[in-house]
Amino acid sequence: MEYIFLIAAFNALFFAFLILQKKKASHDYILIFWLIYLSLYTGIYALFSNKLFTDFHLLSASFISLLLLHGPFLFLYISALIDQTFQFNRRKLLHFIPFILFNLFIVIASFFPEMSERIRLDHVEIEHGAPLLFNFFLILTVLSGPFYFILSIRRFKKLDINIFNNFSSYENVNLDWLRKLVYSFGGIWTVLMIFATVHHIFQMFSWIFCTHGLTLSLSLFIILIGYYGLKQKEIFIQYPDRNTEYVTEPKAKYVGISLKETDINHYTEKLKHYMASEKPYLEASLSLPELANKLDIPSHHLSRIINEEFGVNFFDFVNQYRIEEVKARIGNPEFKNLSLLGIAYDCGFNTKSAFNRVFKKMTGFTPSEYRNKMKQPTP
Repeated sequence: MEYIFLIAAFNALFFAFLILQKKKASHDYILIFWLIYLSLYTGIYALFSNKLFTDFHLLSASFISLLLLHGPFLFLYISALIDQTFQFNRRKLLHFIPFILFNLFIVIASFFPEMSERIRLDHVEIEHGAPLLFNFFLILTVLSGPFYFILSIRRFKKLDINIFNNFSSYENVNLDWLRKLVYSFGGIWTVLMIFATVHHIFQMFSWIFCTHGLTLSLSLFIILIGYYGLKQKEIFIQYPDRNTEYVTEPKAKYVGISLKETDINHYTEKLKHYMASEKPYLEASLSLPELANKLDIPSHHLSRIINEEFGVNFFDFVNQYRIEEVKARIGNPEFKNLSLLGIAYDCGFNTKSAFNRVFKKMTGFTPSEYRNKMKQPTP
């Protein structure tokens, strides 16, 4: 088992090195430090787990405190991916305060032998039991994982809103790989931490089972986060023109945006004409900033027009045009030699699953059902 952990530690450093070689955004820098942390944790455990918890009780407590870093790294990584204005500032450092305080407590306790002897994880009989503050930090460590998993899931909900307000295609920007990782390892992590808590309080289960389980899950996590994180590109690309930017604020923010009635009517007609004549929706990667740039309309104004004048978000607005184009081509003899999927690709859809999902949502039929309906003679 130790060899598996050492391999995982090496892989974490290897992935960190590869990410260093690519053009880096904020989320890449966070991932590099995250992988270094994971390498440190799995490497130390692989080399010293057989004596760490029995011979070095203060160091073992400090080692356990490293688990307080996993959640903050996850949350900050997701935040950097979905927040166009993300910056690592002093406020972000607050997430690491529990880890710092835990180790500060351990350092202070090391100067008081009667206290440091009571800081143990190996269940040696102690006359006065573990210090109350030590138990508090252990509880904090257990709760840290579930707490940050919940925060991360909430960030995904914000991402969904931003995607539908800025992109015409859900694929490649939905962070599906990271969602699955958070849900699966969030469950595994929580269960294992519960086992560790039960073991520490009631001496049930094996301590090795708990620590091996946690480190083994982290080893698998390293491979997945390193591989997919290496390929992950920036979602909300920074534009040099301030008028060309993503809209990531709620609709209520439009109240502070001045827009005359004449401008609203002008922008609305301009948008309708451009969509009908130029058919920009045929471009699969069309985004709100790109369309705003083509129309020479500020992104926030265009978003407001789409939301308030058409009553839909950007995603539905563009895909309505795509679906109407698909429907027109299905009934056009010029396209009879094309498959439904071929027509879908020509109309701006980039995957079969996205096409089927959107078509069903907007028409109430699957593409095949609609085509068969079109072929039926009218009575």
